[in-house]
Amino acid sequence: MAKNKSVLVLNGPNLNLLGQREPEVYGTETLADVEKSCKELGKTLGIKVFCAQDNSEGGLINQIHAARKKRDAIIINPGGYSHTSIAIRDALAASELPVYEVHISNIHSREPFRHHSYISGVAVGVICGLGTQGYLLALRAVAKKIKSY
Repeated sequence: MAKNKSVLVLNGPNLNLLGQREPEVYGTETLADVEKSCKELGKTLGIKVFCAQDNSEGGLINQIHAARKKRDAIIINPGGYSHTSIAIRDALAASELPVYEVHISNIHSREPFRHHSYISGVAVGVICGLGTQGYLLALRAVAKKIKSY
């Protein structure tokens, strides 16, 4: 694998409350736990992992724009913005990076308004319902993808 490959793991609104908010839905791991696991796996895979979280739509878009020329892929859990933000979808498309969408819960087995994601249309893959392990699965998919270019 070429040196200096990197990925942005980006988390949207309320994910800073992982481990506290609705543990019956989202589990007991904190965002810090998820980020640590991603960075550890990244080392094993030879990928530098950069993590960010923002509760605002504009903040997430700024992170995506910054990643455009610096990172090789984006893993995003857009939280509630999955279902509402065309602006985040457009920023991801404009990044010209492979995008992997992750959801801790199965959005298709929840309330009907959660069944549609604007992000899925620009994602290489979508992982949902596998808890925080979804991030690690996405990171493995990124490693395979970026080895090929």
